Amino acid sequence: MSKKIVGEDGKTYIQKKPVYKRFWFWVLVIVVIAIGANLSGGSKQATNETKSQQTNTQTSSSTESKPKVSAEYAAATSKAKTYATMMNMSKAGIYDQLTSDAGEKFPAEAAQYAIDNITVDYNKNALEKAKTYQKEMSMSTDAIHDQLTSDAGEKFTQEEADYAIQNLNN
Repeated sequence: MSKKIVGEDGKTYIQKKPVYKRFWFWVLVIVVIAIGANLSGGSKQATNETKSQQTNTQTSSSTESKPKVSAEYAAATSKAKTYATMMNMSKAGIYDQLTSDAGEKFPAEAAQYAIDNITVDYNKNALEKAKTYQKEMSMSTDAIHDQLTSDAGEKFTQEEADYAIQNLNN
């Protein structure tokens, strides 16, 4: 809900909640997670095939340049890709979501592996988040920059937030 505030000039202003405190945002998060779970091959058959492939890889000498990873590492990587592409999250935001008790609950090693093995343009993600804040919340560029870099917000780096602000109106 919006909060009405009377300014020093006597005018009434409406203060909106940040995006992450809105009901629709969390509904969207849940839908994205559910879609990601379905896309990551949530069937038992896929899990059994993965385990079988891992066993085969462990028992035979592999000539492939890319080593097989555990199902947990693969799942963390899949989730990380989803968060990066569908929700335009920052590197720190993805890591926190993957390891959070309120999130995916992956071990830190699996989350770090996922972060290290996805290709993401975090500048682009910061810009997309900035556009959302500008369009849907009518925030100033300073407020957007603060939200992008805040530990309680999006957790982008200063450089990524600077890029977003510089390219916001392009």
